[in-house]
Amino acid sequence: MRDGTRGDEDVPGPRRGQTSDPKTTHTPSAVSPTPSPTFSTRAASSQPAKPSAIDERRERRRKRRRQAIIATTIVGIVALLGSIGTVSYAIVSNLAGAEQPAAGPAPEAPAVAEPIIFPEDEPAATAGAEPCATVSVLSSFENAEMVEGLAAAYNSQPRNVAGSCVTVTTSREKSGVAAAVVATGFPNLADDHKPTVWLPDSSTWVDVAQADGATNLRAEGTSVAVSDIVLAMPENLASAIGWDAEAPTWAEIFTSAGDPDLWGGLGHPEWGAFKLGKTSPLVATSGEAAMFASYGTAAGSMRDFTVAQVQDPAVQAEVHENELATSHYMATPEHFLWHARQAEASGSTADFLSAVIVDEKSVWDYNRGITSRDGITRTQADPPSEQLVPIYPADGYYSADNPVMRLTGEWIDPVESEAAADFIRFTHTAQGQAAVRAAGYRDLNRDLDEGVQQVGQLDGDQGGTLTFPSADVVTAVQAAFPEVRKRANVLFLLDVSGSMDEPISASDTKLSQARKAIEAALGHFTSGDDVGLAAFAQAPDGAVVPGLVSPVADIGSSRDGFLGALGGLTSMGDTPLYQAVDTFAAQQAASWSSDHINAIVLLSDGENDAPNAPTIGADQMLANLKDMHHATPVLIFTLAYGADADVATLQSISSATGAHYYDATDPSKLEAVLGDLVTSF
Repeated sequence: MRDGTRGDEDVPGPRRGQTSDPKTTHTPSAVSPTPSPTFSTRAASSQPAKPSAIDERRERRRKRRRQAIIATTIVGIVALLGSIGTVSYAIVSNLAGAEQPAAGPAPEAPAVAEPIIFPEDEPAATAGAEPCATVSVLSSFENAEMVEGLAAAYNSQPRNVAGSCVTVTTSREKSGVAAAVVATGFPNLADDHKPTVWLPDSSTWVDVAQADGATNLRAEGTSVAVSDIVLAMPENLASAIGWDAEAPTWAEIFTSAGDPDLWGGLGHPEWGAFKLGKTSPLVATSGEAAMFASYGTAAGSMRDFTVAQVQDPAVQAEVHENELATSHYMATPEHFLWHARQAEASGSTADFLSAVIVDEKSVWDYNRGITSRDGITRTQADPPSEQLVPIYPADGYYSADNPVMRLTGEWIDPVESEAAADFIRFTHTAQGQAAVRAAGYRDLNRDLDEGVQQVGQLDGDQGGTLTFPSADVVTAVQAAFPEVRKRANVLFLLDVSGSMDEPISASDTKLSQARKAIEAALGHFTSGDDVGLAAFAQAPDGAVVPGLVSPVADIGSSRDGFLGALGGLTSMGDTPLYQAVDTFAAQQAASWSSDHINAIVLLSDGENDAPNAPTIGADQMLANLKDMHHATPVLIFTLAYGADADVATLQSISSATGAHYYDATDPSKLEAVLGDLVTSF
């Protein structure tokens, strides 16, 4: 169509394993172990350059992979011969005395897959009439910048779909949350705010949405981009363990992470225990990939483990053992990397993490100085002095495949649906794939931008990717996570000073809303999690009151007592913030356990105010927290509640312990924010 109009027939079709079943809506075809030639244009050099340290590491990785492939092939041949031993013996015996035919020509080498030739975009000669059709694209937090780049590139050219101009807008949500709202049809959004396109960073979230009952997904979903999920380590730590040169298997990663004396044995006791960071598999793709690797390792196959194996108690026991090496879970990769940068600024990245499982794009962002506290607002600083090295495990790694698909629903009119199809067409053009590479992703030929590859120290090899498990395995792993995850040892510490009586609605005060939010958050914890409740205000004699009201105990048996104590809290007195934090952090440290995530969830609506008796100062409190963090680390997640909360102090408390700060200065958002926070357990 010369005017640039596109109809449904222009949407790229399924790329792998697609059927006509409308519930099959994605095809992660770009995640293929087949090498593809690169389209990158590199400047020719008349003189051979001396290999850099990065190049040398990459060459060692390539050699190791080739050796692994050869070894795997030999093992397969041996196994095959063993399985057909009787038949092969008979054949050899019959041929032994027979005249052998002359050797024919050597078999041809297998053909190399042809790279995709991306078509040129065909914008309209002139834009269609206003008002423009709006294509609203919902992305994940991880791939939001790429989606914004695709939208900007599409919007930069005139578009005409069914006589209308087109404007693409974007929004983002955590992957697990997005899957849930897609499944339920966006019940909390007005029709004019509901998306017309969903572009999660992994097709596994389509599986999750469909398992939850989603019926609003068209069957044409196809991959837009690829980002391998890797183990990222500070360069000096990767070098000390040798993983920068010889990639470990996932089993070696889990075993090493579970060794409390690993760094000391390698001559670096100052790095403490091995601190492995993971996102929650209920929220982010990198967390899912980590769980798939753990189950694959326990089941004996990274490629073929089944639902039955996921549900096997012996496999689950091994996966739980692997999870014990996790320092704690977070909602997004950005959370971990923001803290890593803060740790470098105050000493060393190793104080916060030894390794974290993230996507390649996050490594590129970090190494060029970009971090984000909340996954939304990005800050640019100088590149870190302690760069991250991506480790590609020797037995394979998963890839986020970024499927794009139109949604269906009464809120989408035919022109908007056709405009969405035209945007999807654009994502597969040369211009769309250029936007993909510019955003730090691999295109559908798995090619990287050369600058991205250099800064991120990313591996251009094509041979180690694994396809995601089948949909039933994906949902089985998610369902099993509450059973296999590392258990929590958590104290909720609630400010109950007089200001908590402040009304925030016709029916709620700050305190009543806080009680509701904590009760809702308690639903995240299961038997085996130790959870307690303390509250703090200052009595006239200077004492902290009421103190511990529900001891830290297995929530499976203590839930009723916890809820009773929570409902009985009333507001009183002043705010001994420093004293309360110092006291209860010491108590939590005294009960520290290596097989639990040891933490405090601190909710406060004001500044330290303790006039009735001398209390500890802020500097001493922070110094005590930092000292404690080296031996018996207690993560203090802080939550600023209401406009008068001391944000700076709460941020410094969380930073001193390697935990995260959360903003509920708008009290109406407390339940949602606290719900996000408890994904760390």
